[in-house]
Amino acid sequence: MTELSGKVALVTGGSRGIGAAIALRLARNGADVALTYAASPDRAKAVVQEIEKLGRRALAIKADHAEAQATRDAVAQTVKTFGRIDILVNNAGIVAPGNSLEDIDRTLAINTRAPYLAALDAAEAMKEGGRIITIGSCLGENVRFPGITLYSMSKAAMTGMTRGLARDLGSRGITVNVVQPGPIDTEMNPADGPDADNQRALTALGRYGQAEEIAATVAFLASPAASYVTGAQITVDGGVNA
Repeated sequence: MTELSGKVALVTGGSRGIGAAIALRLARNGADVALTYAASPDRAKAVVQEIEKLGRRALAIKADHAEAQATRDAVAQTVKTFGRIDILVNNAGIVAPGNSLEDIDRTLAINTRAPYLAALDAAEAMKEGGRIITIGSCLGENVRFPGITLYSMSKAAMTGMTRGLARDLGSRGITVNVVQPGPIDTEMNPADGPDADNQRALTALGRYGQAEEIAATVAFLASPAASYVTGAQITVDGGVNA
């Protein structure tokens, strides 16, 4: 598939899990891809190699998105290396272990501030047809169990950001959308983890999703077929929020 041929994408947190699946799917669809990683250089290198095997250009950028400048530098480095940016996928995120001040600050910095900064900077460099896609969570819309207030709060903010930026950037032909996954089988939330049965029971389909299923939705939003979709929440959660 070559519907993204000539396009350049930046996927934050693209060295593993959902981010890696998105980076590879965009490359298969024709895009050159930059990705950020925080602490997995070998995995980031492996994703870059897979992208290059597809005949696409790739770049791995070390970035701790808790640091505002690291986020802004990642966008700038993408533009400097490839000469443009057409697609931003805000995927990097964390789930903090508690509610200490450090937990709160780091969660909001990575899950909320970083996507906004990346979107602002990417939008400045984008031309008409640009795409900003953020990975939120179905838990940002409905909090299904206790103990996740901080995470849910950080992801709920992505809805407001998406709707606002859709208005701000619509006149330039740039679309902005948020994808809200449910339980997805990743290292962060494995399908055989201690809480997996409870999460599986929340779904209508009775199973965990796969990272590739989120990547497929992102690929659609990045494609010309989604040119009239903006300001939307697209929930891919197996029916958790049904």
